Amino acid sequence: MAKIQTRNKQNPKLQQSELKDGRASLYLEYYLGRTESPVLDEDGNQVFYTTGAMAGKPKFKVKHDRRKENLNLYIWLHPRNQEERIQNKNTLALAEKIRFEREQAFLEDRAGYRLKKDRQTNFLAYFKEKCESERFTYYVRKSVVQTYNRFIRFLKETPRYSKYDTFLHMETITPELVLKFAEFLRANGKGEGPNKMYHYFKRIVLDAIEDGLMRGNPCKGISVKHDRNQVTKEVLTLDEVRTLVGTHYEGEHKEVQRAFIFTLFTSTRWCDVKLLTYGNVDASTRTLRFNQKKVESRSSHSAVSFPLNDDLLALIGKPSEPYDPNELIFKLPNYSTCNKHLKRWIKEAGITKWISWHCGRHSFAVNMLDNGVNIKTVSELMGHCGITTTEKYLHVFDKQKMDAVNSLGSIGFGAAET
Repeated sequence: MAKIQTRNKQNPKLQQSELKDGRASLYLEYYLGRTESPVLDEDGNQVFYTTGAMAGKPKFKVKHDRRKENLNLYIWLHPRNQEERIQNKNTLALAEKIRFEREQAFLEDRAGYRLKKDRQTNFLAYFKEKCESERFTYYVRKSVVQTYNRFIRFLKETPRYSKYDTFLHMETITPELVLKFAEFLRANGKGEGPNKMYHYFKRIVLDAIEDGLMRGNPCKGISVKHDRNQVTKEVLTLDEVRTLVGTHYEGEHKEVQRAFIFTLFTSTRWCDVKLLTYGNVDASTRTLRFNQKKVESRSSHSAVSFPLNDDLLALIGKPSEPYDPNELIFKLPNYSTCNKHLKRWIKEAGITKWISWHCGRHSFAVNMLDNGVNIKTVSELMGHCGITTTEKYLHVFDKQKMDAVNSLGSIGFGAAET
């Protein structure tokens, strides 16, 4: 049986595909490298290994990129005579000659020796193009844009790199520059923000490498770390929530206020609360059912079923007549306008914390745990796939920690000496 011989280090490799007529079709298989994408939980946070030798290290999904080129050449799988054997020999020799030529051209392109004039050399222009890439979801594009703007700010505010704020050559992206940018992110952000921005920056750099625009990975060995087991956003206590609910002022946006109060008592994200319709409300079972927009494309735990008490049903209100299941429960402006009205409301209430819409979701978790609700119940109400994510809220739960310390009783050391 005729079979081609390949070597492990050949790229491309000469391969064959068996046909039903007793022949084999020859083709070249190129290995274009691999891409790594982080494994994220339902909140978009990096997942880490918890056991084994990899414990504490981030999980990544590895995708190997290969491409085939059909040569339109064929050999006999079971040559029946001398003529077919000679034909196989000549065909394989031609295929190997083509493979070798392709390998040389491929190596030159990969090493950067054949630099095409139309290739993008300005990293900033390349980065800007990626901000509009259709392969990213809407929310990822928003994060990429934020990362781009933060990188431009870094260049402008760093004397050594300020001259590159409009044109930054690909070869200027060095490990030293990346390290300075990582330090800039840490100094000008908090919580998971710096880490997420650095993740998207690395993603753009890896794309540039895959496109043959950069020769090495300047991000290798550089990371932006933070404590992933804690949630660092501000939260509103129940007393602050009551103060907020009772605060009114001229020019207030009642629809924004109604929706945010709903978030405080249901943990619903802004991207979900703005899309809720009366069709999501099951009046017979007093239940709110919907799929979480943020995770529905990558998680089997996107469905949420939330029980509605009298207060929540009153907050939702009754649908218009005639009944339309697609009628929105909350008629909200865009996210920026909602947060603008929210910040004004927070300020009028005399609350000095930095509160965004998503802080309402965190407040729900902390207040539930503070009231003694089982963590598994809180996890299910929030639509988490497990309690690992929910446990991040426990560090805010100071009351339980203090009660645990007080349970030891009085020490009495100071009193005994008086």
